[in-house]
Amino acid sequence: MAGADGGGPVERVRAAFRDECGRLGEVLRGVDEGDLDRPTDCRPWTVRELLAHVRTGAGRLVDMLAAPAPPRAEVDAAGYYGAAKFTPPVDAARVDSGRREARELDGPALVADFDRAWRDTLDAVDVQPPGRVVRTRHGDAMALTEFLRTRVVEVGVHGLDLAAALDREPWLTRTAAEVVADLLTGGRPVPAELGWDRLTLIRKATGRARLTAGERAVVDAAGFRWLSFGG
Repeated sequence: MAGADGGGPVERVRAAFRDECGRLGEVLRGVDEGDLDRPTDCRPWTVRELLAHVRTGAGRLVDMLAAPAPPRAEVDAAGYYGAAKFTPPVDAARVDSGRREARELDGPALVADFDRAWRDTLDAVDVQPPGRVVRTRHGDAMALTEFLRTRVVEVGVHGLDLAAALDREPWLTRTAAEVVADLLTGGRPVPAELGWDRLTLIRKATGRARLTAGERAVVDAAGFRWLSFGG
């Protein structure tokens, strides 16, 4: 892989994306149609609809990399998750898109399409020159590595939602957990008094688990910036 940033950070992020998508695909191959119609905490999506959303997000880079590259990056992965981008109209369109796409395929076809989407993304990433910049659907110019980092977040965090809906233990991979946790903390260590592992950090920081008053005080003092998630 040529890779952006000289083959360092991009290889780490690429491995996380590959590992997390591969693990999700393995889990989904054992899910039946009834399971796909279960509700999730990402209301009003069902498992099927949330998977359709994840599939779309995992494949988004293919078209982005086929488009002309902007001259320079303007936003990093943390900046991508800005609350101003995920307005009610944007969120409504995102929800409707996932529901509409879920109706187009049955369970096995949707799982197969997810598998194709993330593999096509890696194929497209692997032929890019160092320093490749892409433009997001929000109009932001981002380094390829930074946008791929957001794809790890999407697959990993929504994987927690899917695991909860399917009554499974979380399957978050080590490589993805490292990338997501690093983004959430800005690369800083989690205060020792919290006693959080990476999975707990990710759950707390993304609203998948409640913060206690004491935890919130420690988080605020540490200056962590919680992100706004959309896709």
